[in-house]
Amino acid sequence: MRVVASLVLASSILATPALADAFLKREPLILPPYVSVLVDTGTCGAGRVMKVRGAIPGRERQRVCVPMGPEQARNGNLL
Repeated sequence: MRVVASLVLASSILATPALADAFLKREPLILPPYVSVLVDTGTCGAGRVMKVRGAIPGRERQRVCVPMGPEQARNGNLL
């Protein structure tokens, strides 16, 4: 059982770095602990996006406004 749980956790962590390459239009409902995604909801103002970091059960997600990179701003990468 532990092997299966560790494989599921490892596969979810390895699969999520692709999300950090572009901005999401809305915050995902399920976000593994300690995985960060960039979300462009318009709440952070011009030139900034929200960085959301997943948390362990019982804790709240961390949300921080960070400056948008020049490549993403130029391309307007939104999923």
